[in-house]
Amino acid sequence: MKTIVALLYDFDKTLCTQDMQNYTFIPSLGMEPGSFWQEANIFGQREEMDGILAYMYMMLEKSRALNVSLTRDFLRRCGRNIDFFPGVTDWFERVNAHGRTLGVQVEHYVISSGLREIIEGSAIADAFTKIYASEFYYNAAGAPVWPRLAVNFTAKTQFVYRINKGVLDVADDQKLNDSMPDDDKRVPFTNMIYIGDGLSDVPCMKMMRAYGGQAIAVYQEANRAGVEKLLRQKRVDFIYPADYRAGGGLERTVKDVIQKMAVSHRLSEENWRQRQAVRKD
Repeated sequence: MKTIVALLYDFDKTLCTQDMQNYTFIPSLGMEPGSFWQEANIFGQREEMDGILAYMYMMLEKSRALNVSLTRDFLRRCGRNIDFFPGVTDWFERVNAHGRTLGVQVEHYVISSGLREIIEGSAIADAFTKIYASEFYYNAAGAPVWPRLAVNFTAKTQFVYRINKGVLDVADDQKLNDSMPDDDKRVPFTNMIYIGDGLSDVPCMKMMRAYGGQAIAVYQEANRAGVEKLLRQKRVDFIYPADYRAGGGLERTVKDVIQKMAVSHRLSEENWRQRQAVRKD
């Protein structure tokens, strides 16, 4: 079987420099990002509402009040203005090419509490096998009327299981919860790398470390102390500045990890083949 390695990414402040709504959507309301997020957080706390649902509700209410046409197409256009960290736009092909030299199929997935619609409009959307992110349900006129999916920090872990089993359809809970032998799982946890930027990613990072995958935290100077704390607490395996350029520390380590996973997978396959041959004899 071909070795598959999955790289799983948070999006905001992991691949792009700030929350994705900050670039275009919030300015379209005539607001500063800090004001919008503060209002959304206060509203969510007051109503004892999940924080992701609170900000999605606030997007709807503010758009209606200010007569901003909030449609799927508008949100996708917001994705065009996302500012990525250095090296991100050609990162995926470089990593894929490295995988090919090792006989490895590298796949990339987003698991984000941001909006799928905005990510879909970004310059890197086509790099991902699947984008798991919060999104709206739209009526026939193209207007958002209800949350279709809300991905909070702990809910992120279900998508790791989906990738592990190859059950990518979020509406398919039956197959996701069915018992499946480890040998039948499409991407073993040991072949996963999770890249995030902070506490919101800890549940997924903890899964990686518990099940044999790798967890990497990237940082800007503003959150460097928090990421260093994650390393001291052994919640991540490695930390790097959010710099994805060729030859950098992050790229070198990811390539080394992929090579290690390729060798480990080949050895596991050889062990399995030998055990099968012994049983036949």
